[in-house]
Amino acid sequence: MTHYDAIVVGGGQSGLAAAHHLRRQRLDTAIVEAGSEPVGSWPQYYDSLTLFSPAKYSSLPGLPFGGDGDRYPGRDEVVDYLRRYAKTLDVDFHVNERADTVTTSEGQFTVRTDSGSIFTAPRIIAATGGFGTPHIPALKGLDAFTGTVVHAADYREPTTYTGQNVIVVGAGNSAVQIAAELAETADVILASRKPVTFAPQRPLRRDMHFWFKYTGIDTLPIGHLLSRPPTSPVFDTGRYRAALTADAPQRRAMFTKLEGNQAFWPGGTTTTVDAVILATGYTPNLDYLTELGALTDTGRPRHKKGLSTTHPGLGYVGLEWQRSLSSASLRGVGRDAHHVVRTLGV
Repeated sequence: MTHYDAIVVGGGQSGLAAAHHLRRQRLDTAIVEAGSEPVGSWPQYYDSLTLFSPAKYSSLPGLPFGGDGDRYPGRDEVVDYLRRYAKTLDVDFHVNERADTVTTSEGQFTVRTDSGSIFTAPRIIAATGGFGTPHIPALKGLDAFTGTVVHAADYREPTTYTGQNVIVVGAGNSAVQIAAELAETADVILASRKPVTFAPQRPLRRDMHFWFKYTGIDTLPIGHLLSRPPTSPVFDTGRYRAALTADAPQRRAMFTKLEGNQAFWPGGTTTTVDAVILATGYTPNLDYLTELGALTDTGRPRHKKGLSTTHPGLGYVGLEWQRSLSSASLRGVGRDAHHVVRTLGV
């Protein structure tokens, strides 16, 4: 058993930002990370993924991203940046340690991992974020579909699907990006319950994040006031709108069912399908807090602005719309981490 002033569960961008602010409070801090290094889920994302925020707006507190501030960093650049950032932190990293359960007694939290390690602290920050568990929607016939079914979390690059008939399910940034990439070598349908909406990446020749900062909208603490956060648009320089206009990919309303290797569409038409890729989002990965009683019946954290409403000393960082529209992003987790650490208490 090892005791600390604070424990951060999760070593991705949220956990690293939380650890930064905990160390600024001179708290002896540990990060408990399930992976082999503190870079979060970034290495598992698809090869062509790029940030939709420029480098100069994508830094964690205390370390600029570096390089051309106007470029849009790719997946591997983000991984390298997180590695550099972790080296700046004077904390104990416990990697390959997946948090199994968290309990509390007499003002102390106890974290037990799947390897049998035990860590204790009066403060704990759950920083496994809102994107830890792929969301698999209940689509009729999906379980019996005879083709390939993968979540976007397991998609890497398009050559695997060359010449195939592919349906990408979703209407967000990842869905549209993956579908447009695949459409260069495959026959692709983008299926969604709602039409795709676009937002200009560079209105008035400035990246939208300039305007977010200029107007202050990026930092407005309004996320916790929304009972149902709005659907995010697809940020676009014009490339993706043009691709959908050219039917590459073709966009359709959601199919009514899958049967064998066939997709059935509203109106009665059918399509032969080789693969379905679900770009349908994620849910928070917070199962280790179940025994603590800090979650709702649906596994959502009970919190206000990242502070637990059930357990003093428990905080969250990295949840979507935790405080603002940037709460789950590189550019926003630092602000939320500062707020949570400053007000966490014991």
